[in-house]
Amino acid sequence: MARNKKTKAKLPLVYRPVGFALGWVGGTLAGMAFRRTWKAIRHEDDAPDALDRDRGWGEVLLAAAIQGALFAVARSAADRTGAKAIERSTGVWPAVGKGGRD
Repeated sequence: MARNKKTKAKLPLVYRPVGFALGWVGGTLAGMAFRRTWKAIRHEDDAPDALDRDRGWGEVLLAAAIQGALFAVARSAADRTGAKAIERSTGVWPAVGKGGRD
């Protein structure tokens, strides 16, 4: 029992590099998905950002909402994939702090 408790205590530290790598890959894929999505919606290569003077509020907020949604999905998919991999290899779910994140 003590060994299992010790394993659970150390797992978040072991999971951090896995989570970081998966988060980086997920962010990269989300950025690519956002650029393709924006091009499909607006037929433009560059999406507006908040400081783009020539774009209206609607366009800027639409781009931000799409980008935010895609990044949230990518991050959740990366976190879930990493947690499942850790659980398969160790038998322990890598809960990190309250709510799953430190």
